[in-house]
Amino acid sequence: MKTVAFNGSARTGGNTAVMLDTVMEELEDQDIETEVVNLADLEIGGCTACYRCHETQDGRCVVDDDDLNDCLEKMRAAEGILIGSPTYFADVSPETKALIDRCGFVAKANDSMLARKVGAAAVAVRRAGSTHAFDTINHFFTISEMVIPGSVYWNMGFGLEKGDVSSDAEGLETMRTLGQNMAWVMQNLHG
Repeated sequence: MKTVAFNGSARTGGNTAVMLDTVMEELEDQDIETEVVNLADLEIGGCTACYRCHETQDGRCVVDDDDLNDCLEKMRAAEGILIGSPTYFADVSPETKALIDRCGFVAKANDSMLARKVGAAAVAVRRAGSTHAFDTINHFFTISEMVIPGSVYWNMGFGLEKGDVSSDAEGLETMRTLGQNMAWVMQNLHG
């Protein structure tokens, strides 16, 4: 089994990465293969609403001059999908939004190709607005017919400067429990 994590932060090695790494450690402890994709290293434009994915129905976006289709392939190959984002003005980063909008359109156009995969969100925040960002990612999971495991609190960690979230004991415990629950759901659904 495999989980692919998409880090929607522009800061490599920042708070979002710390949270994703914490979840991934728990998954790896359960012998689940993991991969992290840093969206900051890729080019993914927003959805053009051309609806051509509904015409072609080949599991790909027709806009093929960026990295979106590679991300889609990674999602299709994994049983678990983890999406992390910092909170930008009470929502996800633009990189995260482009990923979920385009993957969501293609998935729906192709018989809900992400259905019954396990999806989880991790949101970094300085102070407020993270609940809406968390909801944005979960809306993608629910409309894609994915299964969302819970944790002991909403999947968020608090910190402003790079690495600050490492001092958020409750946030890190939430990520550890999320990883354990995600592993359990994956093993019971796909094991």
